[in-house]
Amino acid sequence: MFSIPSTNPGFVTYAKNVFIPLTNVCRNHCAYCGFRRDPGQAGARLLKPEEVISILKTGVKAGCTEALFTFGEYAEEVAEYKRWLKALGYSSTNEYLVSLCEIAIDMGILPHTNAGVMTRAELKALKPVNASMGLMLETTAELEAHKNCPGKVPELRLKTLREAGKLEIPYTTGLLIGIGESRENRIEALKEISKLQEKYAHIQEVIIQNFAPKPGTLMENWPAPTKEEMTETVTLASQLLPEEVSVQVAPNLIDPKALVKKGVTDLGGLSPVTIDWINPEAAWPAVEALQAKLGTVPLRERLPIYPQYVRKGWYSTRIKSLIEKLSDKEGYRART
Repeated sequence: MFSIPSTNPGFVTYAKNVFIPLTNVCRNHCAYCGFRRDPGQAGARLLKPEEVISILKTGVKAGCTEALFTFGEYAEEVAEYKRWLKALGYSSTNEYLVSLCEIAIDMGILPHTNAGVMTRAELKALKPVNASMGLMLETTAELEAHKNCPGKVPELRLKTLREAGKLEIPYTTGLLIGIGESRENRIEALKEISKLQEKYAHIQEVIIQNFAPKPGTLMENWPAPTKEEMTETVTLASQLLPEEVSVQVAPNLIDPKALVKKGVTDLGGLSPVTIDWINPEAAWPAVEALQAKLGTVPLRERLPIYPQYVRKGWYSTRIKSLIEKLSDKEGYRART
């Protein structure tokens, strides 16, 4: 059904998504995070089904193909949050999320879940109703920024990535640059990701994301990484990662033009209708503006599942018809 493109396609990809911040309650206390809230704190929330459906409708109308579900890790460890879930009729975030993914699929948009550390059973439950999933490794170093963060132990995150590989889930991971890690730590993290890819072949993209200080956090006065650090890390990623793994940067956090020349091949999910809830101060650029910035390097839209995994059939029967409807013969987004 699908033809195979060249290994050097000569374009940069992106996806069109809606960002759904299901809950900002989290068990971790990352020193740089401006997203997290405790129940009772202003802005703390668990989105209700009708709120999620409203966001999905807006996304479908705007031509989005990805419903990006992002939320705090194991919020069930917070007693008040468990009461919120129970009031909705669910015992876990995972159980609630499966039902929301089903709704998204029925509405014509593919789920992609970023849920933090997960068990094999949790991954297995979400696999049939997700086109792809993700977990930022961030770093393999033990850092002060991750003090009081049980889910940021590097081996736990690597374990989740391994389990996703065993289950053949197309997966996104990445590094967070500038949170106290060294150049050697970055190299080590990239090598660990490469090992996973060589064994399981499930890593579709690696995000090289620059830390952005947030007011009110412990690291609000911490310096952001320099352009030189970001350029070097992108170069290292393009050298150390297998060729089939896309190197991604966030174009709302950094100018991608020079980095494309250093190996960036993807610009992530861009939303025409929702903000970046993790970095709300940084607006998504319009696709047209990005194309103008990239000049002669064309942009090409993809789905949340990368073309090679569409061609390999790494998706469930539950989303098969939707993927076939949304993709072209190469596995990219069909032109509309």
